[in-house]
Amino acid sequence: MGYRSGCHTTFRHRYHLVWAPKYRFKVLHGEVRLRVREIIRQVCDDMGVTIINGALSRDHVHIFVEIPPHVSVSDFVRRAKGRSSRKIQQEFEHIRKRYWGQRFWQRGYFSTTSGNITDDIIMRYLDRHTHKDGFSPAA
Repeated sequence: MGYRSGCHTTFRHRYHLVWAPKYRFKVLHGEVRLRVREIIRQVCDDMGVTIINGALSRDHVHIFVEIPPHVSVSDFVRRAKGRSSRKIQQEFEHIRKRYWGQRFWQRGYFSTTSGNITDDIIMRYLDRHTHKDGFSPAA
Protein backbone atom coordinates (compact mmCIF):
# COMPACT_ATOMS: atom_id res chain seq x y z
CA MET A 1 0.00 0.00 0.00
CA GLY A 2 3.03 2.27 0.14
CA TYR A 3 3.54 3.00 3.81
CA ARG A 4 6.85 4.48 4.94
CA SER A 5 8.38 4.00 8.34
CA GLY A 6 10.65 5.86 10.69
CA CYS A 7 12.22 4.71 13.95
CA HIS A 8 8.91 4.46 15.82
CA THR A 9 6.27 5.31 13.22
CA THR A 10 4.63 3.95 10.12
CA PHE A 11 2.90 6.54 7.97
CA ARG A 12 1.44 7.58 4.66
CA HIS A 13 0.78 11.33 4.87
CA ARG A 14 0.22 12.67 1.37
CA TYR A 15 -0.76 16.26 0.62
CA HIS A 16 -1.71 18.19 -2.49
CA LEU A 17 -0.37 21.73 -2.02
CA VAL A 18 -0.87 24.80 -4.19
CA TRP A 19 0.50 28.34 -3.85
CA ALA A 20 0.93 31.27 -6.21
CA PRO A 21 3.17 34.31 -6.75
CA LYS A 22 1.89 37.58 -5.36
CA TYR A 23 -0.72 39.27 -7.56
CA ARG A 24 -0.84 35.98 -9.50
CA PHE A 25 1.74 37.40 -11.93
CA LYS A 26 2.76 34.88 -14.61
CA VAL A 27 6.47 34.85 -13.72
CA LEU A 28 7.15 31.12 -13.35
CA HIS A 29 8.75 30.48 -16.74
CA GLY A 30 12.22 30.10 -18.19
CA GLU A 31 15.12 30.30 -15.75
CA VAL A 32 12.88 31.37 -12.85
CA ARG A 33 10.76 28.24 -13.29
CA LEU A 34 13.78 25.95 -13.30
CA ARG A 35 15.29 27.67 -10.26
CA VAL A 36 12.03 27.51 -8.25
CA ARG A 37 11.78 23.80 -9.02
CA GLU A 38 15.38 23.23 -7.94
CA ILE A 39 14.94 25.16 -4.68
CA ILE A 40 11.75 23.29 -3.76
CA ARG A 41 13.53 19.99 -4.40
CA GLN A 42 16.36 21.10 -2.09
CA VAL A 43 13.88 21.98 0.67
CA CYS A 44 12.20 18.59 0.26
CA ASP A 45 15.55 16.81 0.55
CA ASP A 46 16.50 18.84 3.63
CA MET A 47 13.20 18.08 5.39
CA GLY A 48 12.78 14.43 4.36
CA VAL A 49 9.74 15.21 2.21
CA THR A 50 9.13 12.97 -0.81
CA ILE A 51 7.84 14.55 -4.01
CA ILE A 52 5.31 12.22 -5.61
CA ASN A 53 4.38 14.54 -8.47
CA GLY A 54 4.27 18.23 -9.22
CA ALA A 55 3.67 20.90 -11.80
CA LEU A 56 4.76 24.49 -12.17
CA SER A 57 2.27 26.57 -14.07
CA ARG A 58 3.14 30.12 -15.10
CA ASP A 59 1.20 31.53 -12.16
CA HIS A 60 1.11 28.82 -9.46
CA VAL A 61 2.84 25.76 -8.02
CA HIS A 62 1.10 22.38 -7.65
CA ILE A 63 2.93 19.75 -5.66
CA PHE A 64 1.88 16.33 -4.38
CA VAL A 65 4.14 15.31 -1.51
CA GLU A 66 4.51 12.80 1.30
CA ILE A 67 5.47 14.57 4.52
CA PRO A 68 6.83 12.67 7.54
CA PRO A 69 4.90 13.01 10.82
CA HIS A 70 7.57 15.11 12.54
CA VAL A 71 7.23 17.84 9.87
CA SER A 72 4.11 19.99 9.84
CA VAL A 73 2.56 20.93 6.51
CA SER A 74 2.71 24.62 7.41
CA ASP A 75 6.41 24.36 8.29
CA PHE A 76 7.19 22.69 4.97
CA VAL A 77 5.28 25.31 2.96
CA ARG A 78 6.82 28.15 5.00
CA ARG A 79 10.33 26.89 4.27
CA ALA A 80 9.67 26.17 0.58
CA LYS A 81 8.09 29.58 -0.02
CA GLY A 82 10.55 31.47 2.17
CA ARG A 83 13.73 29.99 0.76
CA SER A 84 12.54 30.19 -2.84
CA SER A 85 11.35 33.80 -2.41
CA ARG A 86 14.66 34.94 -0.96
CA LYS A 87 16.82 33.14 -3.51
CA ILE A 88 14.71 34.09 -6.54
CA GLN A 89 14.83 37.76 -5.58
CA GLN A 90 18.57 37.60 -4.97
CA GLU A 91 19.30 35.90 -8.30
CA PHE A 92 16.84 37.60 -10.67
CA GLU A 93 16.88 41.40 -10.72
CA HIS A 94 13.69 41.72 -12.79
CA ILE A 95 11.83 39.76 -10.09
CA ARG A 96 13.33 41.91 -7.32
CA LYS A 97 12.14 45.07 -9.07
CA ARG A 98 8.64 43.70 -9.68
CA TYR A 99 8.25 42.44 -6.08
CA TRP A 100 9.80 45.41 -4.29
CA GLY A 101 8.00 44.56 -1.04
CA GLN A 102 10.22 41.48 -0.62
CA ARG A 103 7.27 39.10 -0.85
CA PHE A 104 7.37 36.87 -3.91
CA TRP A 105 4.55 34.51 -2.94
CA GLN A 106 0.95 35.26 -1.95
CA ARG A 107 0.02 34.75 1.67
CA GLY A 108 -1.37 31.33 2.42
CA TYR A 109 -1.70 28.18 0.38
CA PHE A 110 -4.17 25.42 -0.49
CA SER A 111 -3.77 22.02 1.13
CA THR A 112 -5.74 18.79 0.94
CA THR A 113 -4.91 15.27 2.05
CA SER A 114 -4.91 12.09 0.05
CA GLY A 115 -5.57 8.58 1.22
CA ASN A 116 -6.98 5.20 0.43
CA ILE A 117 -9.83 5.42 2.92
CA THR A 118 -12.73 7.84 3.23
CA ASP A 119 -14.16 9.69 6.23
CA ASP A 120 -17.05 7.23 6.24
CA ILE A 121 -14.72 4.24 6.62
CA ILE A 122 -12.93 5.94 9.53
CA MET A 123 -16.25 6.75 11.23
CA ARG A 124 -17.45 3.13 10.88
CA TYR A 125 -14.14 1.85 12.23
CA LEU A 126 -14.35 4.19 15.25
CA ASP A 127 -18.01 3.30 15.85
CA ARG A 128 -17.09 -0.39 16.05
CA HIS A 129 -14.25 0.30 18.48
CA THR A 130 -15.74 2.90 20.77
CA HIS A 131 -16.55 2.24 24.38
CA LYS A 132 -17.80 4.34 27.25
CA ASP A 133 -14.40 6.09 27.70
CA GLY A 134 -14.10 6.95 23.99
CA PHE A 135 -14.03 10.35 22.32
CA SER A 136 -17.49 10.24 20.77
CA PRO A 137 -19.37 13.56 20.86
CA ALA A 138 -22.13 12.08 23.05
CA ALA A 139 -19.69 10.98 25.78
